[in-house]
Amino acid sequence: MPAADNIRNFCIIAHIDHGKSTLADRMLMGTGAMDDRTKQEQRLDTMELERERGITIKAAAVSVEHDYAGKRYELNFIDTPGHVDFHYEVSRALAACEGAILVVDATQGVEAQTVANLYKAVDADLDLIPVINKIDLPSAEPEKRAEQVEDVLGLDAADCIMTSAKTGQGVNELLDAICERFPPPKGDPEKPLQALIFDAKYDDYRGVIVYFRVVNGSFKKGDRILMMGAKRTYQVTELGKFKPDMHPTNEPFEAGDVGYMVAAIKSLEDVNVGDTVTLDTARCDTPLPGYQEPQPMVYCDFYPSGDTQFDELRDAIARLHVNDASFTHEPSNSEALGSGFRCGFLGMLHMDIIQERLEREGDVSIVQTAPTVTYEVVVTGKGGEKQTIHITNPAELPDPSKVKEIREPIVAAEIITPTTSIGDIMKLCEQRRGVYKSQKFLADDRQILEYDLPLAEIIYDFFDKLKSITSGYGTMDYHVTGFKADNLVKMDVLVNGSAVEALSLIVHRSKAEFRGRHLLKRLKEQIDRHLFEIPLQAAIGGKIIARENIKAVGKNVTAKCYGGDVTRKRKLLEKQKKGKERMKRVGTVDIPQEAFMSVLDTGE
Repeated sequence: MPAADNIRNFCIIAHIDHGKSTLADRMLMGTGAMDDRTKQEQRLDTMELERERGITIKAAAVSVEHDYAGKRYELNFIDTPGHVDFHYEVSRALAACEGAILVVDATQGVEAQTVANLYKAVDADLDLIPVINKIDLPSAEPEKRAEQVEDVLGLDAADCIMTSAKTGQGVNELLDAICERFPPPKGDPEKPLQALIFDAKYDDYRGVIVYFRVVNGSFKKGDRILMMGAKRTYQVTELGKFKPDMHPTNEPFEAGDVGYMVAAIKSLEDVNVGDTVTLDTARCDTPLPGYQEPQPMVYCDFYPSGDTQFDELRDAIARLHVNDASFTHEPSNSEALGSGFRCGFLGMLHMDIIQERLEREGDVSIVQTAPTVTYEVVVTGKGGEKQTIHITNPAELPDPSKVKEIREPIVAAEIITPTTSIGDIMKLCEQRRGVYKSQKFLADDRQILEYDLPLAEIIYDFFDKLKSITSGYGTMDYHVTGFKADNLVKMDVLVNGSAVEALSLIVHRSKAEFRGRHLLKRLKEQIDRHLFEIPLQAAIGGKIIARENIKAVGKNVTAKCYGGDVTRKRKLLEKQKKGKERMKRVGTVDIPQEAFMSVLDTGE
């Protein structure tokens, strides 16, 4: 193992689609970790879903070696996701590093997520190397982008390294700059062992595989370790590095080293991301600070469907939670859908990815309800004193007579948009009850708009609308700032006279009637016609504010009735009518999965 002075731990951060994964591929090739025979595009995106969608979902760690100035350096780097919904992955990667490479697209320039990631890296006290990527493209303007990095981000334009991850131009200079500019790890190998768990994965044959970074001390294969959070001890059966595949080694791991560990850990509850590993015989006094708990933004329910049982869904969720600690889950129950889980996510894309991973990796079939956000509700208690409770589901809203006010989560949104789209963006934000904060001009005919927006108004289709208005050039980053009281009400949806809790939602009173009418029209399209008429109603409290009817499936019962008096036909129709009424009383309505998602459509 190289001395700690020759180790460099860093991560690659950028806005989505600025070329992080391609640059990571080039660095693997430049250091000989990947050759023409083993070459593969997006080598670190190992998940099938990542390759299909062309996005990084999981941060991936890898160790490579590079010779510079007559010394051999070990470079441990992490390729991180770029989408705002996976910011927890990025924050975990930053905590395991001393430096960060900030990639900026030479054609697009500084984007909203670039700014957000820079602030995270500065907060984590990391050294930064700005990289202007994609300089081989005809529309690239590297010098202009370097000036923009200086103007907007405050990093010296002269420090920018010009690269093309596609052709490999500038990658060697970047590797040299990493060895020269980034500091070595600060840990002390003589102190008791403190290793930070930054990720984990469940393997059917080997148990939980733990990804760690040694902060202080050292340990080797065969040592007995203690998980400080779970208070459980294990014997280390394998230690290794990612090169980029798992590569076992018998050498000891010292301060600054990054790798993986197998210790026959069968219990999923024993491994928590952010926990500290220490030696059982020579324990450290205090655990490492770990990570700040992620705050879920969006909630929805997962219920088993088809052949899937509740136990199978529970096991699939527990295994996935080991690999992605940023979503929360707790058991829930619904009259209509049975037993399931109430899950919290960092955003809509995150929810979509978790649902897809559960179905693929866990081999389960699920029904998902419409996503909702957390609300703060002020209620009067028994003695008349006020209490504040949090609800993640409109069904949890207490009796309206006890509710003093409902507060919704507000986000501070930073939107970077071309100047030509500014009017349409402002109109969109005002439609979504946004409050204008400020406007800044960037050097290249773009502007930064800052708005305070209700989270519930932006989780579903705000980003899509933003992209279509700006022809794909607009970008957005947001963070929750707090809760604010407003004139909010719960709207129930009644199908055939029965309230369906999974379709209820909390809306602003001024928009309630419009949303109600639009929702019922969508439901009318999606619920199949039955043999009886189905009334659909939207109600606030006891007041019906909108109604639609799904007509019964018609059947011409008088077709065979020919000849004779008209009273024969009348008798037949009367008989049919009585049968229909009887049917309506006992009839139940089948509601498809798509209907639950139509709650989100604002109808604008």
